[in-house]
Amino acid sequence: MKRRQAWLGGLMLGLLLVAGGQALWLWLDRPIERVSIRGDWDYVDADYLRTQLAPVVEDSQWLSADLGALRQQALRIGWLNEVRITREWPNALVFELVEQTPVARWNDDFLLNAEGETFAFAPMEAPKGLPDMAGPAGSSKEVLDYYHQLTPHFAGLDLRLTQLRLEPRGAWRLQLNDSTWVMLGRRQHQVRLARLSASWQRELSRLSDRIRYIDLRYPNGVAVAWHGESEFDVQKE
Repeated sequence: MKRRQAWLGGLMLGLLLVAGGQALWLWLDRPIERVSIRGDWDYVDADYLRTQLAPVVEDSQWLSADLGALRQQALRIGWLNEVRITREWPNALVFELVEQTPVARWNDDFLLNAEGETFAFAPMEAPKGLPDMAGPAGSSKEVLDYYHQLTPHFAGLDLRLTQLRLEPRGAWRLQLNDSTWVMLGRRQHQVRLARLSASWQRELSRLSDRIRYIDLRYPNGVAVAWHGESEFDVQKE
């Protein structure tokens, strides 16, 4: 008899604990009422981030929310590079946000980070003064890497590489000092760049204001198109 009573008592206690646990869970798992965001940002502001995060946490419950899934959704916000989420008693989520650092403009509507990954900047404005790059889908890292290779070459000539474009068929063209275009083509890049350097140091630098573009796709020289003129002046080696 005593064993039966003890068994029944244990069963009742277990049921009470289960019921109490469920009641506690339901009490704790209340709708999220507050979202805090933390971080240091140079390009985005808190109002923009709150607006973007609002749909992410909509209808989520504080205790049952899948923080991993919420993080993946938050990372779809273009300007965010890293997201960490924690729960804060009694009904808040805390988002620690690390923004992207843009290093270049890409295909007009996007920016590149230092790894050559693209992200959309709208509805924010693109930062001023970034180099402008373009290329086929999937080529962003290749273009950025080549930009880093070319930059020291032109810096040695006291020139800034302000645009770099990879055409669909593999030809490269670039712009110097926001003015002069250079047609580099698809092959013999080092030879052609050396030819440009020689021509620039010998003559073209003092005529830079008049140059519309320079075509390096000639076997033994460079072709120069002048502002206001349609004919090429081919500079022979």
